[in-house]
Amino acid sequence: MKPLRLLPLAALLALPAAVRAQTELGNFSATGRGGVINTFATGYQAIGVNPANLGRTGESTVSFTIGELGLGVGSRSLSKTLFERIIFERTQSVGPAERAELVDAFSGENAFNLNLDATTLGVSVSLPYGLGGLAFSNRQRMSAHLGLNRNAADVIVNGKNAASIQQYYPTTGTATLPPPLLSEFLDGTAIQLAWTSEYNISYGMLIIDKPLLKLTAGAGYRYIQGIGIADIRAEDGKLDAYSALSPLFGVNYGNLAGSPNFNYETGSGLNPVGRGHGYDLGLAAEVGKFVRLGVSLTDLGSMTWKGNVVTASDQELRATTATGINSYDVLKEVVDQFDTNETNLFDYDGQQQRKANLPGKLRLGVGARISSLFEAGIDFTAPLNKVSGNLTSPFVGLGVDYKPVRWLRLSSGLSGGAGYGANLPLGITLVTPIWEAGVSSRDVTGYFTQNSPHYSLALGFLRFNIGKKE
Repeated sequence: MKPLRLLPLAALLALPAAVRAQTELGNFSATGRGGVINTFATGYQAIGVNPANLGRTGESTVSFTIGELGLGVGSRSLSKTLFERIIFERTQSVGPAERAELVDAFSGENAFNLNLDATTLGVSVSLPYGLGGLAFSNRQRMSAHLGLNRNAADVIVNGKNAASIQQYYPTTGTATLPPPLLSEFLDGTAIQLAWTSEYNISYGMLIIDKPLLKLTAGAGYRYIQGIGIADIRAEDGKLDAYSALSPLFGVNYGNLAGSPNFNYETGSGLNPVGRGHGYDLGLAAEVGKFVRLGVSLTDLGSMTWKGNVVTASDQELRATTATGINSYDVLKEVVDQFDTNETNLFDYDGQQQRKANLPGKLRLGVGARISSLFEAGIDFTAPLNKVSGNLTSPFVGLGVDYKPVRWLRLSSGLSGGAGYGANLPLGITLVTPIWEAGVSSRDVTGYFTQNSPHYSLALGFLRFNIGKKE
């Protein structure tokens, strides 16, 4: 069984040449500001960010988008050379020197991060008679995070010949020293993946309307279908490991398929193996003519995974039969470590279900809208938990929008955190009174730096705004 087969799929999504914890990559405007969006978001863009923005006056009567897409992949420990070999030259063979280099490079809390965010449809409507604004959307969200301590990196790269294994099992299967628990051996390791499909509805309305203060409040609800999840973490003396993957991933569950404690899901396509409910709450204020403030709590709620759920408990380290890598296809070897057809690190048991919190976040924003030609803002976003799909660390950013001419908007800023380090974003948007199209990158320097490489791209060509609410 390969309960982490999602990882190579996620990796393939990051390969522009082959197949082609999230900061609004599905919104090309926000990506161009490095993810700064709390005070900028309007219409359907407020979904999942701050639903209170839907209650603002002066916004479009109707706005909608079709097919906005964003993708980001990066590493804080790999060099650009290794990063590109793992992505573009996976079949290239490696020798002892290259293996030693890979062990060093993959020993990091942010060895590999990937985010994919696609808005298939987003629509918002400003209601008449001061009743506020209503928005709907469908989003596909995928994330992958790989953080390994040195022992985990050693085992993935070198298999049974890893020094971290050999010190306990110099002869395969025979321990000469008392082996540690996996929670100790893997301490500081995290392998997290998530793919969900969301159906969102959000509402915001004006609750205070004074000459120098306009205050809006909003709430959002989402119904979530879980396509797949894998969450393996060892920290502070505890091991938590489980996965639930749709039949889409072709996982062979072997004898577990017939277990009465295992809800075996079969079929084809994007059959969900989990379902959940999420909630967003927000407040937004306009102080005077220029200052905007926002605070929100997003992704509150939980998922219940009921199909193809497997879990692993803490246990003593055992000898592995894995041989390690022979090429730069390291991500595949991560998956193979969890194949129960061989002796690897984990023993998995089938479960009826597994409940998990959504990746909750606290979001704060301060902005200044000088005119329709210039707007600036500062965002701070902090993860409220460490579940799969959340930010790996707090995010902070400064973003600006500037229109040198009426038909062109340029976006940039500075941002950092969320597992990606410091970013210099850039976005270009063509603007007409009705139609917008744009392309942006969360960090243009990430394409060129030798350390901490980061590739990202967001784009959209079918965004429309119709009419103005008074």
